[in-house]
Amino acid sequence: MRRWIRDNGLSLFFLALFLLALIGQSIAGFFRNNAELVDHGQPEIGFGQFVSSSDFLVDVAENWQSEFLQFFLFIAATIWFIQRGSPESKKPGDEGPGDDADQYVGSHARDDSPPWARMGGWRTMLYGNSLLIVMGAIFVLSWFAQSLAGLVVMNQENAMHGAEALSWLGYVGSPDFWDRTLQNWQSEFLAVGTMVAFSIYLRQRGSAESKPVGVPHHVSSEESD
Repeated sequence: MRRWIRDNGLSLFFLALFLLALIGQSIAGFFRNNAELVDHGQPEIGFGQFVSSSDFLVDVAENWQSEFLQFFLFIAATIWFIQRGSPESKKPGDEGPGDDADQYVGSHARDDSPPWARMGGWRTMLYGNSLLIVMGAIFVLSWFAQSLAGLVVMNQENAMHGAEALSWLGYVGSPDFWDRTLQNWQSEFLAVGTMVAFSIYLRQRGSAESKPVGVPHHVSSEESD
C-alpha cells in the first residue's frame, strides 16, 4: 500500500486538493446562498438541497468546462505547434502526430505496449487520440451542464424580478452566459500561455515541468536528453 501511494502520489495529492476545495466551495456557497435567500425574504434551505441545486451546479460546471477546454486545446495545439526552448513543447521539426515507429504502434509496438496500440486499424486510431477525445467530451458535457443549470438560475432570478423566462437557446446566446464563460476561458488561456513562455527562461529544480537548471534557454528538455 505504501508503494502504491508513493507511485500514485501526484494524482492522490491533487485528488485530495480537489475534494477539499469542492467541499469548501459547497460550504461557503451554502452560507452565501442562504444569506441571499434571507435578504429576499425567502426561507433558508438545507445543505443537501443546496449541493443538488442548479445554483451550486452552475458554478462547478462553469469551472470544469473551462479547465477541460484548456487541456483539450493545449493537447491539440502541441501536436502541430512548437515553442523553442519550452519543456511544454516538442522540439522544432517534430510537428505532427509522428510515425508508427515513433509512437510504438502496430508492428512497431513493444512487448509491454497497451493491447490497442498493437492491434492496428480503428482501435489503434481511437486509442491514439483517446486523451483528446475524453478531454473534449468532458468539456462538452460540463459546458452543457453549465448551460442547463445556468438557465434554471437565470429564470429563477427573472421570476423574482417579474421578467419573462428564457429558453435554452435564449440563455446560451445571452450576455450573462458568455460573460460567465469567457471570464473563465481568458484566465485559462493566460495561465497556459505564461507556463509555456516562462518555462523557457525560468527553472524549478526537480520539477518535471521544468528543464534542468543548467540547460540553455533555447533548448527544450526533449533536446537535452
